[in-house]
Amino acid sequence: MNEYIIILSYDDEVQKWYAQNDEIPILLEDFSLDKLIFRVKLAIPEILELNNKPYTDVQLAFKMEPQVVVV
Repeated sequence: MNEYIIILSYDDEVQKWYAQNDEIPILLEDFSLDKLIFRVKLAIPEILELNNKPYTDVQLAFKMEPQVVVV
């Protein structure tokens, strides 16, 4: 099984969610977390195929990044 951890983070300034994984590679954004996760699930097979990586038996794990506030 091929497992990929998708890092989810939120940018307060632009009020957007981001999903990324450098191994696949993928970087998507959306205003809605639910829509973003849905888009990631749709995009992964095509991105893996374009990068000559197997896309059968793929398992995705989503990990929330802690929010960092700079003052």
